[in-house]
Amino acid sequence: MIHLEQNSNKVQFSLKPEVAKQLSDVTISVPMMEAITPRWLVTFLPWVPVKSGVYRINRVKKQCEEQENNDQPLNEGTANGSSHRYHECGDKLVDLISCPSEESDLPLTFADYCEEPQEIRLSRIQTILRINTAVSDIYNAPINQLQQQMRLTVEAMMEQQEWELVNNRDFGLIHSVAPKMRLSTRKGPPTPDDLDELLSRVWKKPAFFLAHPRAIAAFGRECTRRGVPPPTVNLFGSPFITWRGVPLVPCDKLLINGRSIPETASGTTNILLMRVSEAEQGVIGLHQPGIPEEQYKPSLSVKFSGIDNKGISNYVLSLYFSLAVLTDDALGMLENVEVGAYYDYA
Repeated sequence: MIHLEQNSNKVQFSLKPEVAKQLSDVTISVPMMEAITPRWLVTFLPWVPVKSGVYRINRVKKQCEEQENNDQPLNEGTANGSSHRYHECGDKLVDLISCPSEESDLPLTFADYCEEPQEIRLSRIQTILRINTAVSDIYNAPINQLQQQMRLTVEAMMEQQEWELVNNRDFGLIHSVAPKMRLSTRKGPPTPDDLDELLSRVWKKPAFFLAHPRAIAAFGRECTRRGVPPPTVNLFGSPFITWRGVPLVPCDKLLINGRSIPETASGTTNILLMRVSEAEQGVIGLHQPGIPEEQYKPSLSVKFSGIDNKGISNYVLSLYFSLAVLTDDALGMLENVEVGAYYDYA
């Protein structure tokens, strides 16, 4: 018998799709988070393990330190007839003799070190993740609730880690650039000439530029305008444009007018260039792998801290890290980079 719906003249010949879907399964995604980025800085940096949360940077004594600690005038002759010599960068040099004659007296020398070396202590990011035990007991399929809560919390911590590596006032890259390694753009937009000048400062095996994606786009427009499009290289499965063979790595933690996502088309930012690794006396990341209850990545611990009287589980997450610039000439910065210049190519 044909069924007529009440209050309607429409005839129903079969089960409605809207009703039928109540008996079907749907495919669901894990929670998406737009704030997650590739965090290329963390990937490109070499990470050095430390002990007891401290990394000590031993350096050759500088001329200014010698002046502070020695009442004897600089370059005054010593008992063996030699004198203190200093490199133009300020390093105290060992005494050498070039092309000695057969019976020349050889200089007596040694490499002197800083008496109070810099010590960098690991910084930390911490939080307490809370999850209701009823949620994890009942609503745990097909996606594990605790696992997703942990994943999103760890992602947020790692985003904050990269922000600190760039902007922290104690050890961040922006605040670790020596005055002699800072330069400003000539006219605002980042031109090939500006990046060449930055390369002339960090010329000892430069590893990569670090810039906001819009700064990289601005540099690309300047190259296009001059008819010299930058080559592209594939690293870690992703394309990067390069200049003089050095990749430009995008990082939204280099802020534009104080924001990762600027509100206007114009604005200024900075571009960094660095040499990396201990072997090259460059920039290195610091962490302490192997800490108790380490999970997800080195130097990140997850500790269960109990269930309160409301039935809520608590987990303490701690991420330990820092950054070191081993020599002043390992890190340079192009300042006052304007990202809002566009051109009409018609």
